[in-house]
Amino acid sequence: MSLEIKDLTVDHGAIRAIDSVSFTVKPGELAAVIGANGAGKSTLLRTLSGLKSATSGSASWSGHDLLRGKAETHVRHGVSHVSEGKSVVSELSVEENLDLGALWRRNRKAAQATKAEVLQLFPRLEERLTQRADTLSGGERQMLAIGRALMSRPQLLLLDEPSLGLAPLVVEQIFQTIRDIVAQMNLTVVLVEQNAMGALKIADTGIVLNLGRVAITGSASDLIADPAVRAAYLGY
Repeated sequence: MSLEIKDLTVDHGAIRAIDSVSFTVKPGELAAVIGANGAGKSTLLRTLSGLKSATSGSASWSGHDLLRGKAETHVRHGVSHVSEGKSVVSELSVEENLDLGALWRRNRKAAQATKAEVLQLFPRLEERLTQRADTLSGGERQMLAIGRALMSRPQLLLLDEPSLGLAPLVVEQIFQTIRDIVAQMNLTVVLVEQNAMGALKIADTGIVLNLGRVAITGSASDLIADPAVRAAYLGY
């Protein structure tokens, strides 16, 4: 059940956003994708989730071709994507947003069990089940976005900038919960982050993108210890 990406190339018109990217994420791993703005991080996730078409190359999850079919097809094959910008429906309550994530699941009892699991991971959401999503704080909306993605019971979770615009204390909480999700729900996670140090601290492996190409890959602890990576991407 690996994520296998080989020679993936994605163009935005005349601009090459992703250029011959190859890497593998093993089952149960948390992989952090870091790099400067414009490195192609968000484009990578949008392509894997079916929101953007690839120019060439291949990408598969557990034998399922991620470059063919619609986003809904990928969800049914165990892939969930939390896009940048707190992807929740503002007009709906917290509980309605969560239920929306399980819309295609036929076993309602199993969906209710998943909801209980999600609320255990995010106790704050349980306190606010009847509140509209647009009344939540930024951190709570991010929790809801992740919780809604988990309601489909994914095996591969793609997270795009979950720390964006959040206070440092909330960021720490979100990162810890992501680590807990990997352990408790037996998930494989690809985490795209501008907060490179925070992401690498909770990750198993790190992938550094630079101008659409893979610059460095390795264990997250090795990347943190590498003076060149620290100077270029971690700011010290």
